[in-house]
Amino acid sequence: MKAKATPVVSSLESHIGFWLRFVSNHVSHGFARKLENTGVTVAEWVILRELFDAGETAPSRLAASSGLTRGAVSKLIDRLLAKGLVSRKEAGADRRFQEVNLTAAGRAVVPKLAALADSNDEEFFSHLSSKDREMLVAILRKLVAANQLKKVPTT
Repeated sequence: MKAKATPVVSSLESHIGFWLRFVSNHVSHGFARKLENTGVTVAEWVILRELFDAGETAPSRLAASSGLTRGAVSKLIDRLLAKGLVSRKEAGADRRFQEVNLTAAGRAVVPKLAALADSNDEEFFSHLSSKDREMLVAILRKLVAANQLKKVPTT
């Protein structure tokens, strides 16, 4: 009787996805730790940053630009309202339509949070030359486009 051949099983480290997730998890965790003292989560930061550029906008537009569901955006807006970082008002006669905007406190905190994001990037990627960083970002953008990825990472 012939012995059954043992299948070849690739190692975790042989997968690009393993290394992407390994680095991504550490970068994300580092940023989340930096945000802990601010009272803002990574997901809330994404909404604040989107509003910083967009100005007054509908939650549905925030959902589209962030790749989050409308329900998730609604919950995040509620949390940011409670923290005094955003305001919400009805848009016109139909109460179902709303506009969201940063408050003065929200507009003031975004640059501070962006500095933490910049610091986090510097910590993790300063070992790469600027040319290597540009190449890494170009490759990642190419993968995003090729795979039609839309959802902004928030965790």
